[in-house]
Amino acid sequence: MWILAQTRSAISAIVSHYLGAKKLDEISNLPAQIIFINIFLSVSIYVITIFFVEFIFKLYNAEGLILNYAVDYYKIRALGFPLTLFVFSVFGVFRGMQNTYWPMIISILGTVLNVGLDFALVFGIEGFIPAMNIEGAAIASVIAQLVMAIMALILMLKKTPFSLKLRLPFNKELEKLLLLSVNLFIRAIALNIALYLSNAYATKYGNNYIAAQTIAFQIWLFFAFFIDGYSSVGNIVSGKLLGEQNYKSLQILSKDLSKYAILVSLFLVAVCGVLYQYIGSVFTKDPLVTQTFNAIFWMVLLMQPLNAVAFVYDGLFKGLAEAKALRNTLIIATFLGFIPTLLIADYFDLKLYGIWIAFFVWMFLRAAILRVKFRKKFLKAV
Repeated sequence: MWILAQTRSAISAIVSHYLGAKKLDEISNLPAQIIFINIFLSVSIYVITIFFVEFIFKLYNAEGLILNYAVDYYKIRALGFPLTLFVFSVFGVFRGMQNTYWPMIISILGTVLNVGLDFALVFGIEGFIPAMNIEGAAIASVIAQLVMAIMALILMLKKTPFSLKLRLPFNKELEKLLLLSVNLFIRAIALNIALYLSNAYATKYGNNYIAAQTIAFQIWLFFAFFIDGYSSVGNIVSGKLLGEQNYKSLQILSKDLSKYAILVSLFLVAVCGVLYQYIGSVFTKDPLVTQTFNAIFWMVLLMQPLNAVAFVYDGLFKGLAEAKALRNTLIIATFLGFIPTLLIADYFDLKLYGIWIAFFVWMFLRAAILRVKFRKKFLKAV
């Protein structure tokens, strides 16, 4: 689903480019066309994967209780695929229109609803709702996504010049959008291969390792989404500046976003540094898992400024519709950086240390390659 969600960036890039060129009327039927294509793909993926769900999770080395929980969760959670992709697509339209307010409102309300339903359905409400455990978590997410999809539909029709009426012929930009999406799909596949291998190896090392890895990676994702605000600004504004051919402002944008993202990452690192000994216990009461987590969490913190630069340039390149560069960068970072480092580290039995060394190499390559490409291409244009 995350792979298909990359069409959000493709939609945003094209809409923002036409907004900057003051030619939105030329793509009036494009959002509806790509949204219907995405919904068809997400339904197809649900139908296909639901028959192989147990096999899929066994590829992650899941077995026993973990496998049963994963299968139970997925069978319900996957019902939300079309809803998720619809919301992501509408968010892409809003971003292209330089509007992050409505996506923020939808996301906040969806999250609050999801958390509230988690407490009600996972643990139950005595006398009213029985405890549903892992299935309750899945139901909570699907209900929250349904509400988010309804809100996104209403706001798109009311707050943008686009409609969801499917009109033919296909828009002239649809081919470009699909090509952008395919390159972003390939990029996301390379990204997910790295994430898959990190989880598979952590699971192989033992239950306390996969538990500690899950906690560390959730915090890593929290940092990523926290900094993603600056990445999204790069995504949104760079496309508009490209449409205006304002390359000088594009250079200034890249420097400012990198500076602010690094400062935010350092602030997060400082907070976590002060609370270092207590963070693990928020997620688990198992002393062995906490000990394993504390042993490697400093590595997660160390790479945050590097992550900030990589995420900013990710956003810039998405907004500039430079999907080919993003694709090639992730392929290089994953297959020439992450995987060889992980295999070498596994050979020397470094366990979670090896996984996070591989992540460090991965992020370094992503940041360095994109920054060099950006300066090389757009410094010449100024």
